[in-house]
Amino acid sequence: MPQLRHVSTLADADYAYVTTVEPSTRLVFTAGACPLDANGRTVAPGDHAAQARQVMANLETALAAAGARLTDVAKTTVYVASAHRSDLVTVWQVVRDTFDDHDPPSTLLGVAVLGYPDQLVEVEAVAAVAAA
Repeated sequence: MPQLRHVSTLADADYAYVTTVEPSTRLVFTAGACPLDANGRTVAPGDHAAQARQVMANLETALAAAGARLTDVAKTTVYVASAHRSDLVTVWQVVRDTFDDHDPPSTLLGVAVLGYPDQLVEVEAVAAVAAA
């Protein structure tokens, strides 16, 4: 399990600034989770929040396939196809709500375009689980 570290001498944030992982830990790297349904269609075109919810559900499914959970996530990168800070904040709130009290270090980026038609959100993660 990752050890999240808050740094009191840095600005207060909704995430830990640092994660440490024990040497005996198995790392899990995910591809970017996308807002796709089971048929490969982009859900909720134009709706950042709905896409973020689908992305986080897909991320949980991908992690589970590797024997990991959201509480094992050591780092995320959140991509939002928008030049508007309000859209980034909307997506960030969904991501934070999904993680609940677990607050891994995260990078939030506004980007010009993502890979699928109508895609607005993508989240990739690194998780750390106890080695078997």
